[in-house]
Amino acid sequence: MAQSKQPEVWLRGALPGIPAGVQPVAHALLQAKDEIHNKMANFPDALLWERPAGVASPGFHLKHMAGVLDRLFTYAAGQPLSPTQLDYLKAEEVREEQDTLTFLLVKLDTQITASLEALRAIDDTTLTQFRGVGRQQLPSTVLGLLFHAAEHTMRHTGQLLVTVQVLIKDL
Repeated sequence: MAQSKQPEVWLRGALPGIPAGVQPVAHALLQAKDEIHNKMANFPDALLWERPAGVASPGFHLKHMAGVLDRLFTYAAGQPLSPTQLDYLKAEEVREEQDTLTFLLVKLDTQITASLEALRAIDDTTLTQFRGVGRQQLPSTVLGLLFHAAEHTMRHTGQLLVTVQVLIKDL
């Protein structure tokens, strides 16, 4: 897939149905999706779990981003994590049989789509409401969780892109 000639997502205008207060979250998630798909085009499955210099593998980053979005949006909705989400968390560093590039990209895309739908349903007046995080119920807010979902996704996107570049430089 060729690099997009469009401006970055945040420069393409407001996304329909997404409240103004969370537009940057939506923009970041869509930017990550664009950059990941551009970089991962034709990436070989054989390198998906390689860890050059001991850094996290591309497969981990893809699994982790999907899992983090799911967990942070669950907390933002005021819900506890389910046993399924906790099991997924434990398996993020594990290569499972179905964990091909195609499978992991679809999983991430599906989670980004679900996250965008959750943003469309956000009531702007709830953004400063308290939300407890984890077993210890550490303090955050709806906006804090959503902002962290965006920045954490972009952080792992950057790490993924660099790792992939290192892995494919010799191909």
